[in-house]
Amino acid sequence: MEEGLISRLNNWFWNEDVWLPKNMTWEIIRRQEKARYAQFSELYNGLLVAVVLIFVRYILERLVFTPVGIYLGLKATRPKRAPENPVLEKAFKANGRIPFKQVQGLAKQLDWSGRKVERWLRQRTVQEKPLTLTKFTESSWRFTFYFSAFLYGLYTLSDKPWLWDTRYCWYGYPHQSVTDDVWWYYMVELGFYWSLTFSQFLDIKRKDFLQMFVHHIITIMLLSFSWACNFWRVGTLVMLIHDFADIPLEVTKMIKYLGKQNMADVSFMIFTLAWIVSRLGLFPYRVIYSTMYEAITILDFFPVYFIFNSLLLALQLLHVVWTWIIVCIALQAFQKGVRDLRSDDSSNANGSSSNDETSPSKARKNNRS
Repeated sequence: MEEGLISRLNNWFWNEDVWLPKNMTWEIIRRQEKARYAQFSELYNGLLVAVVLIFVRYILERLVFTPVGIYLGLKATRPKRAPENPVLEKAFKANGRIPFKQVQGLAKQLDWSGRKVERWLRQRTVQEKPLTLTKFTESSWRFTFYFSAFLYGLYTLSDKPWLWDTRYCWYGYPHQSVTDDVWWYYMVELGFYWSLTFSQFLDIKRKDFLQMFVHHIITIMLLSFSWACNFWRVGTLVMLIHDFADIPLEVTKMIKYLGKQNMADVSFMIFTLAWIVSRLGLFPYRVIYSTMYEAITILDFFPVYFIFNSLLLALQLLHVVWTWIIVCIALQAFQKGVRDLRSDDSSNANGSSSNDETSPSKARKNNRS
């Protein structure tokens, strides 16, 4: 009974009239292994890659990134904990940033000086913040992946015609054979976004946790659906465009954590330019334009068109939101230096938060997708 229900739901969701063009069925795709069509069953490889990437990240963070961070001057130990004090602890958790009048009231209650109470509160606040070294290693890992993936993507797509003319994403569809280099490119990127989705719950929590979670889910859906429906050519363009801006983002964060404010400001401006060019330029004018206009001039219309374009537009909406945050940071950087509006969410019960990183994103972006 249960198997029958699952089978009916599966057949309903993967309705060929929705996902495939006329005269094309899932059975035809499954039988075309010699032609190397993208197979839906291959998507489980993304989860296997995610496990491998999580393991690789663990090894690199402990054996490479942490020693490098310590060598560059970052501390590996936490500051001294504030002495236990139930009265102040209760006030701290209830209010976070305690106003001056309440500080004086607490001082009288404890028979302390106001300065001693403030010193305890500062120490307690610092105690909640994550180590800068931890943030440095997280950014180092993401930089390593984005940089490697971008170079591999360039290498993979450099001889592919759709990199230069997006109409080739649709010529011959759906009879487009996947090459080995594209297969690995797709599975590694899919695995990376699965790994980000899992590790997001363990990494330092940031203010845009929900936006990034939505970004990762949209990206995974786009990659999975595009692979299942043989839209992987345009999918490779999305991946390449998104990795491009994420490289200077992570570099900026790493420099910021090392205390090099002037260098971080310059790096952030480079990132801002890369972000605007890729996320507000190339993505809508190359990818979305191609999926919304070029595709329907070359292909027969079928319903999945709405699904893919809805996900791409949702991704672009996230890009617009993050661009607003980035522009705000860039304007502030001229006066105060770079601050991360996408900082760690150390809001715990007290609702306070720290603003000590560099820019918002991936994102990414996803996004990507």
